[in-house]
Amino acid sequence: MKPRAAAEVHAGQAVAADVLTFGETMLSLQTEGPVAVGAPARTTLAGAESNVAIGLARLGHGVSWAGRLGADEPARLILRTLRGEGVDVRHATTDPDAPTGSMLRERLVADVARVHYWRAGSAASRQRPEHLTEALTAGARVLHVTGITCALGPDPRAAVAAAVGHAREHGWTVVLDVNHRARLWSREQAAQVLRPLRGRIDVVIASDDELPLIAGDDDTDGEEARVAELLAAGAREVVVKRGRDGAELYGSDGHRIRRPAHPVPVVDTVGAGDAFCAGYLSGLLDGLPPAERLRRACTTGAFAVATAGDWEGLPHRDELTVLDAPPGSAIR
Repeated sequence: MKPRAAAEVHAGQAVAADVLTFGETMLSLQTEGPVAVGAPARTTLAGAESNVAIGLARLGHGVSWAGRLGADEPARLILRTLRGEGVDVRHATTDPDAPTGSMLRERLVADVARVHYWRAGSAASRQRPEHLTEALTAGARVLHVTGITCALGPDPRAAVAAAVGHAREHGWTVVLDVNHRARLWSREQAAQVLRPLRGRIDVVIASDDELPLIAGDDDTDGEEARVAELLAAGAREVVVKRGRDGAELYGSDGHRIRRPAHPVPVVDTVGAGDAFCAGYLSGLLDGLPPAERLRRACTTGAFAVATAGDWEGLPHRDELTVLDAPPGSAIR
């Protein structure tokens, strides 16, 4: 598949995106030390779905982000940054009565950080199905959704359900990244909401400790049984992230592939799972075989781990082989 920009136009009409995603993107303040001592902060953006969108755009795919923002300065920063990264934001919507969400990530000591959120009542927490009408009508090959959006409240939860239903009706590939956030909801709440999505998801991506939120019960015996349940419900693939131990891919045709993590110095693990998703979706869009999709996902995840920031270190397509160079190399 030839990579293309999301906003590419033919004969005056925009081409459907490769991937449509939506969810909360926040103003992110990142400090160099504890807030209590007045540490200086850097202003950027953060959000699982927009991290994936940037990762895909850098790899040359057409991606549309259709989140909801406030009518404020953080929204301007977010839209400008996403546009600059090649993400199509034409279907993003504005809530004039609610603010853009925000977060603070403070470095405490060494590589230990603490995250604070201000998301309650945000514009994204009020996103409803009708706010996605134009984005869904424009079309896509893949719908990417996360458990984070479902955790924001009943309106975003309904938006996810409506988007998944539309995608299934129109033959898109539906990808769910479970992406559990304990600060947003409990495991019990997450399981109650996410399990009904089984049967409408083509690709499930989850860390090994997130699998129980989408499949099985307290009596289910192990990972393989939970994966088998998802495959029996209709998933084509289940991808299990294992952090420093790499990842494993289970397919409905019986293939099972394990890939070790790419060895890199760990600088910042935030955003690594989103980078992994972007790499996996890129391989899926490019029609790569399962083993190569998993390899690309582990590569993009390694880029995120080895650089500071949620998305800043994500690779462009021509940089995917950089980590194959010997340590300390200078690429000339």
